[in-house]
Amino acid sequence: SGGDSFVGYITAAGGGGGAQCIGTAPVIGIAGGSGGGGSTTNPGGAGNTPPTSPPQGNTGGTGAGASGYVGGGGGGAAAVGGNAPNGTNAGAGGNGSPNLIAPAYPLGTTFAGGGGGGGGGSLHSQCYAFGAGGTGGGGAGAPGALGAPATAGTENLGGGGGGGSNTAPGGSGAGGKGVVFLRMATACKPGSYAVAPGTNTVATVGSCTVATFTVSGTLTL
Repeated sequence: SGGDSFVGYITAAGGGGGAQCIGTAPVIGIAGGSGGGGSTTNPGGAGNTPPTSPPQGNTGGTGAGASGYVGGGGGGAAAVGGNAPNGTNAGAGGNGSPNLIAPAYPLGTTFAGGGGGGGGGSLHSQCYAFGAGGTGGGGAGAPGALGAPATAGTENLGGGGGGGSNTAPGGSGAGGKGVVFLRMATACKPGSYAVAPGTNTVATVGSCTVATFTVSGTLTL
């Protein structure tokens, strides 16, 4: 499961981890800000956990297959994770949510896409299709049959990592770190305004000042 992003007491919950299969013992996807995808016929984890209004994420998709263990897609900020349509095709990650607080953010304005389900495959001759990652940085799952590894979620978009396959190298993809934007009216900005460390940035957007935190840091007012 992913870690939380927070500003003081305001917290955005990290996404839940995907289900895993150990022999014939699959588990349900883990709940989180968005839920992780399920395996075999198990459901994905619940999204928006703990609950907030408006909701912060969506439920993961259900997996499929009795022996291939294709996964459901992870939930995204704007959409549920896709269910695996059959025992040989994994579910896609749910799409992320657009946010225009920082329209010039170099990685785009869609965040927290879900990771695609892993393709599985109980025999090396099998090649089960992986799930695509959701928009907003979601990583694609790994195909079966000694295919390519799963794709990690995009750093500083908060995208979920793609699901692994039992015949592909590297396991599941890691989730991408999140980002925090803090906006205030420039007319109200005090002279002491500053962010640290220097890898975090400040920009003027219209009549507002936006601080962008891609690593843990501080805002001085």
